[in-house]
Amino acid sequence: MGWGKIVENVYGSLFQGISAKMLSGTLVLSLGWAIISFFTPLNIYVEIITVLLGLFFFFKNQLYHAFYQFSKKEYCLIAIVSGTILLAGSYYPYILDHFGYYVPTIRWLTEYGLIQGISNLDLTLGQMSVWHIFQAGFSNFSDPYLRINTILLLIYALYSIETKTWIHLCFIPVLLLFSQSPSPDLPAIVFSLIVLNELIAGHKNTVLLFALSILAFTIKPTMIWLPVLAFLYFTLIIKSNFRKLTFGILILFLFCIKNIWTFGYPLFPVALGDLGIPWKPNAEILKTSSHYAIQKTYDMQYSYEEIKQFSTWDHIKNWFFLNGIKSKINILFILSLIFFIVFACIKKRKTITLICISLLIKSILVLAFSAQYRFFIDVFFVLFFVLFYRYFDKRKSIIVFSAASLFFISLLSFPGFIQQYVPSFRLGNFMAGFEKEQLYKPSTYEYNQFQTFKLGNLKFNISKNYPYNFDTPLPAISPGYIFDDKRAGIFPQLKDKNDVRKGFIWKKLNPEEKMELEKIINNIKNTDK
Repeated sequence: MGWGKIVENVYGSLFQGISAKMLSGTLVLSLGWAIISFFTPLNIYVEIITVLLGLFFFFKNQLYHAFYQFSKKEYCLIAIVSGTILLAGSYYPYILDHFGYYVPTIRWLTEYGLIQGISNLDLTLGQMSVWHIFQAGFSNFSDPYLRINTILLLIYALYSIETKTWIHLCFIPVLLLFSQSPSPDLPAIVFSLIVLNELIAGHKNTVLLFALSILAFTIKPTMIWLPVLAFLYFTLIIKSNFRKLTFGILILFLFCIKNIWTFGYPLFPVALGDLGIPWKPNAEILKTSSHYAIQKTYDMQYSYEEIKQFSTWDHIKNWFFLNGIKSKINILFILSLIFFIVFACIKKRKTITLICISLLIKSILVLAFSAQYRFFIDVFFVLFFVLFYRYFDKRKSIIVFSAASLFFISLLSFPGFIQQYVPSFRLGNFMAGFEKEQLYKPSTYEYNQFQTFKLGNLKFNISKNYPYNFDTPLPAISPGYIFDDKRAGIFPQLKDKNDVRKGFIWKKLNPEEKMELEKIINNIKNTDK
């Protein structure tokens, strides 16, 4: 809240309330730490200074008085909702990206900061989401269990109660499934719903709303519809001065610079806008990644060679009729879009029309590049909000929240149900259920089994008999990328053999190095048997 107050002094407030200051604070700290991480790791010293400054402004401005504004009934509701969120956030992480992407990214940020060309070591690390930068800044002592999503859900619940927009309570139970990990999906959805609510309500703080929409995009680029909507709204409806968009544009510029620094291109993982950066990934590695994304579109049910043979009709038919639940999600997505287009045409309201146009732009881009259900799941939240935000009053929203929370926490507690009845939902196989210890300590995994190898000037670690490096000492490489490097005939190297912070490049392997890499791969395969 202290940092949020600073933002309000400069740019005004999104609205009056505790959650507004917390959201503004999230915005400024995410950007501040993103800049700092170019020069230094987000270690405990950075965190201590940040927390102390935040507390100083919190008490200096007597922001604690804001907590006295709620009625007894509201305090009771806040307590129940908060307890539910905290319980859900205490379960074991089960999203696979938590182990292969989120945690390794955060560890790199806390130990080294943003590393030039880190995508050459492990392509996934080139993304370095702004949300993981934010999590990294609080991961040394404030939130060592990486439950920043749980905190954001608490802020979101507070926002719903403060602004009396009760429909937001209906979304929280679904979002509980993202509260155990620093998944960028949750903040992207939460920020989009908040911005959407503020736009529909007619609030006109162009600077912060546009900046928040850009922040959502930097967290998850598939949220491109949100800054498009905000831009169209502020230029066509509000007719804001273009200078009020400057802050958001600067955030976008920082996002591109960050991506160029870590990935070599302005937008991860798309190899567009080639600036001839010497540390950009090898073309063969990018091609392999592109092929994998295409296979993921079809839930890995077809090989890339099979997909290449598809006719236009085959592409459509096979996407609609995948085996399992994802087929139903795909069909529902298209039907929902068609329904919303008709709805927008009937309503003929400018804001709804702009929302429809923005979602169509996003949907076309997703369908064109990689039509994975996780890239358009936010559309369902938006459509539900637009269609029902007037329908759900306080009573209805609390009923939905209560029933849905019970359902989703039951799934987390007894994952055998989803494993048995929805086997195509593979993440259900990684849910661990309830343990009494999580009532006082969030559940986390430890593995810490690894092997160390050296090739060229790079000494690196690989997890033993496990595909991810969530607690393997850095620098660590996922086995899958070792195999990709072999096929491409390359391998990552340090720019400076004495300083990891100088970054990574790739180099072509000579015959001796290829033999050495083959030995490493055989060692990995033998260990994984």
